[in-house]
Amino acid sequence: MKKYLIQKNPFVVPTTDGKLIEEHHGNATTQNGEISIAHMIAPPKWAEPFQTPEFDEYTYIISGKKQFIIEDEIVVLEAGQSIKIDKNTRVQYSNPFDEPCEYIAICTPAFDFNKVHREE
Repeated sequence: MKKYLIQKNPFVVPTTDGKLIEEHHGNATTQNGEISIAHMIAPPKWAEPFQTPEFDEYTYIISGKKQFIIEDEIVVLEAGQSIKIDKNTRVQYSNPFDEPCEYIAICTPAFDFNKVHREE
């Protein structure tokens, strides 16, 4: 039995906002509820609703910039920077800039649509 798993076929999450989400490890791909690791590309002028997830989320920016509104504070990360946002924190993720933002997102426990609590 192998002691490793090489992910060659990430689950591409269907979206309607132009954002690419490729889950490499997590609930959708490897049925791992402890952690999810996803490669993402947010198009220019993209934004999600505010949310208050029941998981910690780590983000590492590969290229471009990404804006976070954390509670009432605006934070902008650039390539080579990372952030950890604690679970049960109200946050909005967006890319209000003119270029795509490529990044890696890691959630512990794994991302779960039923635990993200997006606002309408």
